[in-house]
Amino acid sequence: MEKIYGNVNSIETMGLVDGPGIRFVVFMQGCELRCLYCHNPETWNKNLKVIKITPNNLIKKILRFKNYFGKDGGVTFSGGEPLLQPKFLIECLKLCKQNDINTVIDTAGVGLGNYDEILKYTDLVILDIKATKEEDYKKITGKNMEQFNKFLSAVQKNNTKLWLRQVIVPNINDTEENVINLKNYAKNIKNVENIELLPYKTLGVHKYKELNIPYRLDGIKDMSAQKIKELSKLLK
Repeated sequence: MEKIYGNVNSIETMGLVDGPGIRFVVFMQGCELRCLYCHNPETWNKNLKVIKITPNNLIKKILRFKNYFGKDGGVTFSGGEPLLQPKFLIECLKLCKQNDINTVIDTAGVGLGNYDEILKYTDLVILDIKATKEEDYKKITGKNMEQFNKFLSAVQKNNTKLWLRQVIVPNINDTEENVINLKNYAKNIKNVENIELLPYKTLGVHKYKELNIPYRLDGIKDMSAQKIKELSKLLK
C-alpha cells in the first residue's frame, strides 16, 4: 500500500480564528495563487523543505489536544492551499471523523479535484472569495476563476456548510459597490451561514524581503477597523 505523506508548513495547536471553537490548525504547503495581499508567501512553493508527515502521525498529534476542543472546536486544514494535497487531506479527514473530531477546510478553492470525496468528511468550508468578477479575481490572484468555480459547485452539490470571507484592501476593494456585489453573489449560494470581511494587514510584508520577492502593495497601510465595521453593515 502506498505510504501517503503531507507537506505541512506549520501547526497551531490552539487556533481561535480558524473556524468555530478552539482548533488544531494544520497549515499545508503549496499554493497556485499569487494574491496581491498574501501574508504567507513562504507557503507558495510546494517543494520547500517543510514538515513531512503521515496522516497517522498527524492524528496522534491532534488527539493530544482533543480535550481542549469542547463541543464546538476541532481541526482546521488551512494553508497554503489544502486542496493541493487531496490524498493526504482525505486520509486526515477520515481519521478525524473516525475519532469524532469536527473538520474544517479553510481554502481559496483552487486545488486538484476529488472534491466530492474531500467534502464527504468535511463539516464546514471557510471559503476565501478573492473577488466575484473574473477581471477583479485575475488582478488579485493572477489566475482565472475556473478552478474556484468547480470547487464552489462541488460545495453546493454536497450541501456542505459554508462561511465566506473576503480580505478588504484599501484602494482595491474597499468600496460599498464591492461589498454589495459580494452580498448579491452570496444570495445565489444556498448553504452560506456566515459572511465576514477581513481587514488587510501589513504583518507579512517582512517575509517578502526575507524571500527576495517584490511586494506589490508597498505603501498601502492597514485597513481601518472602523471602515470594515461600516462596510460589514451592508452585509446585513
